[in-house]
Amino acid sequence: MCFIAGVWSSCAIMQVYCSLHHLISCSSLTPIQRPEMYIIGAQPLCSQLSGLSQGQRKLCQLYQDHMVYIGDGAKTGIKECQYQFRQRRWNCSTVDNTSVFGRVMQIGSRETAFTYAISAAGVVNAISRACREGELSTCGCSRAARPRDLPRDWLWGGCGDNVHYGYRFAREFVDAREREKNYPRGSSEHTRMLMNLQNNEAGRQAVYNLANVACKCHGVSGSCSLKTCWLQLADFRRVGEFLKEKYDSAAAMRIGRKGKLEQVDKRFNAPTPEDLVYIDPSPDYCLRNETTGSLGTQGRLCNKTSEGMDGCELMCCGRGYDQFKTYKHERCHCKFHWCCYVKCKRCTTLVDQFVCK
Repeated sequence: MCFIAGVWSSCAIMQVYCSLHHLISCSSLTPIQRPEMYIIGAQPLCSQLSGLSQGQRKLCQLYQDHMVYIGDGAKTGIKECQYQFRQRRWNCSTVDNTSVFGRVMQIGSRETAFTYAISAAGVVNAISRACREGELSTCGCSRAARPRDLPRDWLWGGCGDNVHYGYRFAREFVDAREREKNYPRGSSEHTRMLMNLQNNEAGRQAVYNLANVACKCHGVSGSCSLKTCWLQLADFRRVGEFLKEKYDSAAAMRIGRKGKLEQVDKRFNAPTPEDLVYIDPSPDYCLRNETTGSLGTQGRLCNKTSEGMDGCELMCCGRGYDQFKTYKHERCHCKFHWCCYVKCKRCTTLVDQFVCK
């Protein structure tokens, strides 16, 4: 089940993706062939999306054309999570096939903090871009103010990514489940809700703050005597890397006397809205554990020469590793031919690989 203790809004985002994938991607009919799914006020889409809270379902009914892009954003977040943690013991996978991240989400750990942040970031990214591409009825190109440091003779306009709208809509949708519940102040549920809201905001802030100005030159023979500039989202890989750094420096928190989160170790600076926070220690991802959702690292590839987390010593948790040889196929001896293509040969080499016991 996606709904655990009534607070898992990030899981609801993933459920939208999974449900949409089942309703649309796996259907013989494309979204264009099923227009009833996008009629404002129509019920088929929202009634078939499981995992939504009451507030999220209302937003779904009002903004049905947004739902596909929430699903796209969730998919982007999943892929980025798997990329960023591909060389870690926890590689953003689960033993539970009924949901994306499974039982790992029950624990308020660093890993859960990252999944909430990257999920919220994916929604901002997808909605902002959909606005620019004219896919949504309630938004269009960015109306961001002209940057003060932009040279006076450069034009400000173009059709930029509407990160302002994406941020606002993602905040309303993603946080809806958390804000609907009235948990007793200081309770474990209330503590987890505050953690989720903080990490949701950190994900949104990452996309918002990393958006930058992009420009295009105009002029005779490419002289670039004039430029038109607009607001553009950063590549999502950069967002993932930024949030991965925040994961590494995430702050351990606990509930304070006033019912607010406070740092366990007050020697460090207080977390800002851009920082990730967690309330529980991470489980041991070395061994498979159905209770915590850990897949374990048995059978994982490792790097014998690395001293990092991808190294065999750390990845295999001291259990040792097996060595075997495998063939590696890659393009090689590439040559450019006039005009205009590149022709490569296919080289095969025998390489050593190492797998955790």
